Amino acid sequence: TPFLDTGDFVVVLNADKIKLTGKKAEKKVYKRFSGYPGGQKEVPFAEEIVKHPEVVLVHAVKNMLPRGTLGRQQISKLKVYKGTAHPHQAQQCKPLEIK
Repeated sequence: TPFLDTGDFVVVLNADKIKLTGKKAEKKVYKRFSGYPGGQKEVPFAEEIVKHPEVVLVHAVKNMLPRGTLGRQQISKLKVYKGTAHPHQAQQCKPLEIK
Protein backbone atom coordinates (compact mmCIF):
# COMPACT_ATOMS: atom_id res chain seq x y z
CA THR A 1 0.00 0.00 0.00
CA PRO A 2 1.70 3.21 -1.12
CA PHE A 3 -0.02 5.39 1.49
CA LEU A 4 1.31 3.54 4.57
CA ASP A 5 4.76 3.75 6.13
CA THR A 6 5.67 0.07 6.49
CA GLY A 7 9.45 0.38 6.18
CA ASP A 8 12.24 -0.39 8.62
CA PHE A 9 14.78 1.93 10.15
CA VAL A 10 17.97 2.37 8.12
CA VAL A 11 21.34 3.20 9.72
CA VAL A 12 23.97 4.55 7.33
CA LEU A 13 27.60 4.63 8.47
CA ASN A 14 30.70 6.31 6.99
CA ALA A 15 28.80 9.18 5.39
CA ASP A 16 32.07 11.09 5.15
CA LYS A 17 33.26 8.70 2.41
CA ILE A 18 30.67 9.81 -0.17
CA LYS A 19 32.07 10.30 -3.66
CA LEU A 20 30.41 11.96 -6.65
CA THR A 21 31.18 11.16 -10.26
CA GLY A 22 32.16 13.62 -12.95
CA LYS A 23 32.24 17.32 -12.12
CA LYS A 24 29.29 17.19 -9.72
CA ALA A 25 31.56 17.71 -6.72
CA GLU A 26 32.71 21.03 -8.21
CA LYS A 27 29.36 22.26 -9.57
CA LYS A 28 26.89 21.16 -6.89
CA VAL A 29 25.72 23.98 -4.58
CA TYR A 30 23.34 23.81 -1.62
CA LYS A 31 21.11 26.88 -1.26
CA ARG A 32 18.96 28.06 1.61
CA PHE A 33 16.98 31.24 2.16
CA SER A 34 16.15 32.82 5.50
CA GLY A 35 13.27 34.91 4.18
CA TYR A 36 15.05 38.22 4.75
CA PRO A 37 16.56 40.47 2.05
CA GLY A 38 20.08 39.25 1.35
CA GLY A 39 19.38 36.07 3.30
CA GLN A 40 20.25 33.56 0.60
CA LYS A 41 23.22 31.38 1.51
CA GLU A 42 25.09 29.15 -0.92
CA VAL A 43 27.43 26.41 0.24
CA PRO A 44 29.42 24.32 -2.29
CA PHE A 45 29.38 20.53 -1.99
CA ALA A 46 33.09 20.38 -1.14
CA GLU A 47 32.54 22.56 1.95
CA GLU A 48 29.36 20.83 3.06
CA ILE A 49 30.82 17.30 2.83
CA VAL A 50 33.70 18.35 5.11
CA LYS A 51 31.52 20.05 7.73
CA HIS A 52 28.29 18.00 7.65
CA PRO A 53 28.51 14.80 5.54
CA GLU A 54 25.36 13.35 7.12
CA VAL A 55 23.29 16.36 6.01
CA VAL A 56 24.39 15.82 2.39
CA LEU A 57 23.09 12.25 2.39
CA VAL A 58 19.84 13.09 4.19
CA HIS A 59 19.20 15.92 1.73
CA ALA A 60 19.71 13.58 -1.25
CA VAL A 61 17.36 10.91 0.14
CA LYS A 62 14.75 13.44 1.26
CA ASN A 63 14.46 14.83 -2.28
CA MET A 64 13.60 11.32 -3.54
CA LEU A 65 10.73 10.81 -1.07
CA PRO A 66 7.15 12.02 -1.49
CA ARG A 67 6.31 15.45 -0.13
CA GLY A 68 3.91 15.52 2.81
CA THR A 69 3.32 13.57 6.00
CA LEU A 70 4.33 10.20 4.54
CA GLY A 71 7.70 11.53 3.36
CA ARG A 72 8.36 13.15 6.73
CA GLN A 73 7.60 9.85 8.51
CA GLN A 74 9.90 7.94 6.16
CA ILE A 75 12.85 10.35 6.46
CA SER A 76 12.62 10.15 10.24
CA LYS A 77 13.53 6.45 9.97
CA LEU A 78 16.86 7.27 8.30
CA LYS A 79 19.83 7.56 10.68
CA VAL A 80 23.12 8.78 9.18
CA TYR A 81 26.51 8.95 10.95
CA LYS A 82 29.98 10.17 9.91
CA GLY A 83 32.05 7.24 11.11
CA THR A 84 31.42 3.67 12.18
CA ALA A 85 30.28 4.51 15.72
CA HIS A 86 26.53 4.78 16.32
CA PRO A 87 24.16 4.52 19.31
CA HIS A 88 22.08 1.68 17.81
CA GLN A 89 24.18 -1.29 18.99
CA ALA A 90 21.29 -2.70 21.07
CA GLN A 91 19.13 -3.14 17.97
CA GLN A 92 21.65 -5.64 16.53
CA CYS A 93 21.87 -3.98 13.10
CA LYS A 94 22.69 -6.26 10.18
CA PRO A 95 24.95 -4.95 7.40
CA LEU A 96 23.59 -4.83 3.87
CA GLU A 97 26.30 -5.43 1.26
CA ILE A 98 25.72 -3.47 -1.95
CA LYS A 99 27.93 -4.24 -4.93
